[in-house]
Amino acid sequence: MLVIIAVFLAAVLLFRTKSLEPYYLVTNTDLLAPGTTSNPKPTIRFYASSFQFNSTSVPQRYPVSPIHQLPSGPLKHSRLHRVQHSFPHYQHDPATKARQDAVRAAFVRSWDSYKEHAWLWDELAPVSGQGKNTFGGWAATLVDSLDTLWIMDLREDFYLAAAAAAQLDWANTTETAVNLFETTIRHLGGLLGAYDLSGEKALLEKATELGDMLYMAFDTPNRLPGFWLDFEKAKQGVQVAGSNDPAAAPCSLSLEFTRLAQLTGDSKYFDAVSRVTDFLEQAQGASKLPGMWPKLINFRDERVDAEIGFTLGALSDSLYEYLPKMALLLDGQAPRYENMYRTAAGVIKTHILFRPMLPDTDSHNDILFAGDAYVHADRIDHVSEGQHLSCFAGGMFGLGGKLFDIPDHVAIGERLARGCGWAYDAFPAGMMPEIFNMMACDSLDGPCPWDEHRWQKHGDQQLKKGVVNARDPRYILRPEAIESLFLLYRMTGKEDLRDVAWRMFQDIMANTQTPFANSAIANVTVHGETEKLDSMESFWMSETLKYFYLMFSPPDLISLDEFVFNTEAHPFRQAAP
Repeated sequence: MLVIIAVFLAAVLLFRTKSLEPYYLVTNTDLLAPGTTSNPKPTIRFYASSFQFNSTSVPQRYPVSPIHQLPSGPLKHSRLHRVQHSFPHYQHDPATKARQDAVRAAFVRSWDSYKEHAWLWDELAPVSGQGKNTFGGWAATLVDSLDTLWIMDLREDFYLAAAAAAQLDWANTTETAVNLFETTIRHLGGLLGAYDLSGEKALLEKATELGDMLYMAFDTPNRLPGFWLDFEKAKQGVQVAGSNDPAAAPCSLSLEFTRLAQLTGDSKYFDAVSRVTDFLEQAQGASKLPGMWPKLINFRDERVDAEIGFTLGALSDSLYEYLPKMALLLDGQAPRYENMYRTAAGVIKTHILFRPMLPDTDSHNDILFAGDAYVHADRIDHVSEGQHLSCFAGGMFGLGGKLFDIPDHVAIGERLARGCGWAYDAFPAGMMPEIFNMMACDSLDGPCPWDEHRWQKHGDQQLKKGVVNARDPRYILRPEAIESLFLLYRMTGKEDLRDVAWRMFQDIMANTQTPFANSAIANVTVHGETEKLDSMESFWMSETLKYFYLMFSPPDLISLDEFVFNTEAHPFRQAAP
């Protein structure tokens, strides 16, 4: 007994000092890795956080009854269409395998540096080689990377990380409040995605524990959450929804909470996000641009008629992304998600999408981007400003088009995805900046002759023709461009999209590598050496490298007809019909 106690205390000490070793990982010889007859796989043990911050320990001040139940029983809606292209004669040729291996090597290099220099910190600082906390100190990169480790068949590292993740202590933070959106998509989504791939029950237990904590954010007078889950306000029962919050923040929680409800059988999580959807459905026609929701919303008073700005970029993006994805996760049993998507997509096509004006000699002049719209009393201003964040729109249109049998939307999705690929080539460093402006055509499909005089007057002569400026010239290792290219490849089977992706990957690696891993850079418009910003957000390994890897993998690896990705690229298994 004394030996057991000593071993346990030593293991706990190692964890507290951020050791590489998981602190209670037991080998089970009855559970073997797939395809092996030896090398036993570890058993991952769940350990409860040191406080239980949930509806049992902290009573709900605004309880609800009855609750929205998960759809069940016979389908109430026609079955959705298949998403993934058929690849009956796919061959994983040596050139593609080499590309896949190159992406995996880039991931391994970043992961190994995280293990050595930032284990259990939220992020690795890739220039200085140190760890830093940006999301509560709950090992964001580790949790975010779990399913990537599994997908890349790095099983030893997966079990090492999963053992640590299953024992995270949500009480172990210096923060007084948690960002509800970021914690949901990274931590809750990461745990659920890893469970859906591995079946490790301890990860679902840890996800449920976190879900119970995050569920407390919905305990407001109108059951709409604020941007922050403030621990003391939640305990005191004085939380309220925000009066000027980003639209995407409370409205991009539905996939994670719905999947948690499906896996646990507890509909309270589905009820929480369904009440947000109730609001979205009722408010969709009440904004200044009916059919879309504005960038900022007064959730407290449930009003959408004050803000004039509309976008698919920052502040709004994943709100729209989750509409077709929720239809898919629920297997078409909640028709309102399709209805909201169809309505929003029509307005987006009219007021948000733009075709850039490009020289007639540019062979890629049939591409699209998502811009912004500002609604005034007497006019609507359309701004042809692209954002890296809005590059998800290609995948969204492709998914909606496939699911709901709207071929025009698949074509729009491909033009958007190719537009983002074009933008990588348009800047000297070979990467798209955070925000940039372009000259726009008068329509998406009509004639659009090149106007050299206009370009000479308004364009940056150091950039590719058609680009006016790079208003925010940073590249921060974002995934949205490769995300849409990957999804459109899987939906259409067009092999040239892989060549676009490979050029992107090579340029990213050439311009972001540091002695430790890869870093955000300050300016994509420079020629030669780039300035590194000592930042590598967890989405580099969770999203960007995962999508590149899947792009060059056989198409049955994470099939789009079996999984749906959350906005952090965590694959949730589609519920069985």
